[in-house]
This record gives sequence, C-alpha cells and structure tokens, in this order.
Amino acid sequence: MTATKRFPIEVAARNNAEWCAVMSRSHGVGSEFGRQAWSAPVRTPLYYPDAVTLVPGADEAALLVRIDIGVPGACVKDSFADLDLALAGFQVLFDAQWIHRPAGAPAAAADLAWDAVRSPKMLRAWALAWDGGAGNADLFRPELLDDPATFVLAGRSADGHVVAGAVASRSDQVVGISNVFAREGSGDAVWPVALNAVHGLFPGLPVVGYEHGEGLNAAIRHGFEAIGPLRIWLQS
Repeated sequence: MTATKRFPIEVAARNNAEWCAVMSRSHGVGSEFGRQAWSAPVRTPLYYPDAVTLVPGADEAALLVRIDIGVPGACVKDSFADLDLALAGFQVLFDAQWIHRPAGAPAAAADLAWDAVRSPKMLRAWALAWDGGAGNADLFRPELLDDPATFVLAGRSADGHVVAGAVASRSDQVVGISNVFAREGSGDAVWPVALNAVHGLFPGLPVVGYEHGEGLNAAIRHGFEAIGPLRIWLQS
C-alpha cells in the first residue's frame, strides 16, 4: 500500500480509536495510544474493541500483551486487515470498509429536523431510539456529553420523537461518523440528516467512518468512497 493510499486510512483509524477511547472513558475504562495501536488493558464497553491498530503491519505479539486475552471475548479492530490472529484464538467477526466523504453539504435534503444532544434526558431518548428495545441503551452514558469532541446527533420527527441519529467525533483533520441508525427505513433516511448536521457543525472537514453490507451501499449512495478494508477479530 502506497503512502498516499495509507494516509486517509490512518487518519480514519486514529479518529475511530479516539472515539473508542471516549466511549471507554465514559464507562470508567482507561486506555492508551501507542505508536502502532490504541488499546485498553481491561474489557471495553459492549460493541467496542479492546484495541485498534493505527498503522499497517502492527506487531501482533506486542498488541496482544496490551489487552486482556485471559478471558474469551477480546476484540481487535484490524484497521488494515493485515493481521493474522487465528493462532491466538481469534476468529474474524466481520470485514468492512473505511469510508471517506469530502467536506460539503449533502446532495439530498434532510426530511427531519436535527439537534445535537445537550442533556442527559435527551441522550436517554436518543439511546432508547438507537437501541430499539434490545436492552443496551445504557451503553450511552451522560459522561459522553462532557467530551468536547463528541456530538450525538438526533433526527426528530414532527412530533419531536427521535427517529434517526448518529455520533460525530471530531479530530484535527476529519469528523468521524458512527452509530448511524434510523428507526424506520434504510440508511437513505438518516444519511442526509447526519451529513446536514455535520456540515452545519464542521463545514470544512471531511467525514470518515466504516460500514459494511447495506450500510456501506447506503453511505456510497450519499457521497462516500470506500478507501480500504478493515477486519474485526473476536477471541472465541
């Protein structure tokens, strides 16, 4: 991989690792950034990795000693899809693509009004909409609202209910987008809302993230480009 192709992936991976660090910190889990990877020494919150590689060719052995592999369930986000953790007892959970969209307003108009969540009460309403009744709404804690680089975005229906949303994580060069959801319909319903919100908050910054499956297809329809593979490894 050339330096030109590697750079935007490194930027996206760093942004994503910073968001993982914020989410972990909101649950009282400390973490650290090294030259090759971000990692947490204890298990991170549900759906979040224990490590994210930041450069291609990360040292696998050095990475694994920084996370808790004593209990099954450790998770590694292999940002360049170039690790082989099978011998360490991991299996591939899924493959995905990093995505990038240049700065600019969305081509499609948003059908919903949007707000940046400002209060614990509103965050709870957002989390319940994101969760859809699965019982994991407590993942999003009020401590997230204290982080100056994190913006929880809520799309509201005419009656004021949260029906779509995303999380925007600002770093020096990009805005990361994650946790994209719509209570009804596909990603085509939420991307104009999320992109309109991001453009309003950070009009000069490109947007990055990662998606797979239909989520990836929807992102591409709304101006994103797939820029490189990543892989999620889960310890079995």
